[in-house]
Amino acid sequence: MDPRSDIFPLADRLRPQQLSEFIGQEHLTGRQKVIQALAQGRNLASMILWGPPGTGKTTLARILVREAGYPSTEFSATVSGIAEIKKMMAGAKTPRLGTKQPLALFVDEIHHFNRSVQDAFLPYVERGDVILLGTTTENPAYKINRALLSRLKILELFPLQPADLRRILEKALAFIRDRARVELRFTPEAEAMVIGTSSGDGRRLLNLVEIVFQTAEPGKPVDEAAVLDIIQNKVAGYDRTGDDRYQFISALHKSVRNSDVDAALFWLYRMLQGGEDPLYILRRLVRMAVEDIGLADPDALRVCLNAKEAYEFLGSPEGDLFLGEAAVYLALAPKSNALYVADGKLKKLAEKYKMLPVPLAIVNPDNFIAAGKGAGREYVYAHDLPEKTSLLQTLPDGVREKDFYQPGSMGFEKHIRERMAYWKKIKDELKKK
Repeated sequence: MDPRSDIFPLADRLRPQQLSEFIGQEHLTGRQKVIQALAQGRNLASMILWGPPGTGKTTLARILVREAGYPSTEFSATVSGIAEIKKMMAGAKTPRLGTKQPLALFVDEIHHFNRSVQDAFLPYVERGDVILLGTTTENPAYKINRALLSRLKILELFPLQPADLRRILEKALAFIRDRARVELRFTPEAEAMVIGTSSGDGRRLLNLVEIVFQTAEPGKPVDEAAVLDIIQNKVAGYDRTGDDRYQFISALHKSVRNSDVDAALFWLYRMLQGGEDPLYILRRLVRMAVEDIGLADPDALRVCLNAKEAYEFLGSPEGDLFLGEAAVYLALAPKSNALYVADGKLKKLAEKYKMLPVPLAIVNPDNFIAAGKGAGREYVYAHDLPEKTSLLQTLPDGVREKDFYQPGSMGFEKHIRERMAYWKKIKDELKKK
């Protein structure tokens, strides 16, 4: 039998079986940290292990159950259905009656369950019949029901550090040497490339080592060119359906708001290279044009809408340049959140005064009932006056708040302030008359 056939897949063969073998996530697994405390106290709590792929979520959940000594079962949210869950839940009390411990239920990729399925767990978790251990790559705040989430601890795992990845690589090379009797070696540059390419993902690193092992020349150190040849078609590290999308678009938005052109372009192209829909990005750019610039530069909105129209005309990749143009313009434009602030105020005021009627003077007398009430009787047509304005009351009597929109002092809003001051002066003069 070829000894090489006994070493794959590396990620499974090298999966730690106990906490002392686990590499990384010291903030959870270190001395006197939460995972250590739960395992040693043999007293599990329902929790969600949240983090990027290849950071040890599944492994850590299994180790925790094993070391705490709980009866357990597990299934994946990608292949299990509601009928299976209900059947399992119906028998959830049995282990507890026999062992005095609840059933530890491990659910891999729990975010794939819709909200109605997640609700099935709630009464069992609440009563303590089940200790729910879920893993997810998605932000639980968006993907897990609020009621269920309030009963779970959230433990966040982070991308593995280079030192952690180096330890995993050393472990893999030792395993290959012992099992396959092959000395697989990397040059320092190639090792650095393998670690860097893994982007904090231990499984990705081990999968790459597998491919290198299968293609490397025996007895020859693996160099940088050999690794580069394997990873040249690697997809950019961006998940357009997951948390990456919200983190990256937020980074782009905040870079524009901070007038940082380099950062805005960097995050824009990270998203484009990762396969993001350019129209999704353009929609956010249009929002930025009003939320963070507004009337300080009215052209900002026009630039973004022109970019959208031009992109739809050309498509990718030629049309990607229009997104870059819009991002640069927004980053360098004068900034104002005056409209955004006014928006927040007015939503509250609209709710506060939702019962106040329109003043009779500006109600159209288009029917006999309205006319009988005096609708439009005191209306003043501003164009008939030399000042082009009047003291006509157009806000309801009960509204005490004023000055909803306060323009800033940058860009075109300086002129808006002057215009507001002009109309105020005219009205003040009319009051004196």
